[in-house]
Amino acid sequence: MATANLILQLSSENAMQESVIYQDILQKGKQQEAFRFLMRQLTRRFGEIDSSIIERLRVLSTEQLEVLGEESIDFSAISDLVVLLEQQESN
Repeated sequence: MATANLILQLSSENAMQESVIYQDILQKGKQQEAFRFLMRQLTRRFGEIDSSIIERLRVLSTEQLEVLGEESIDFSAISDLVVLLEQQESN
């Protein structure tokens, strides 16, 4: 009986992890974490970030945020970020 319950529990966990809703929640969590990390980097380097820039960053994918995080190492001014955002938005 315990084995059957364990199998049912494992199969329902796998089904949940494969569900579209679960994957969407997981992806949104990753995107939010990438956004928060980038904001910490930018704020530490450039001080308060304009709300219009924040809104542009907020809608980017996890991958786009990660690229900006890597690129931000080379930024000398916040205008460098704006240039990259404009490039991403035009693609």
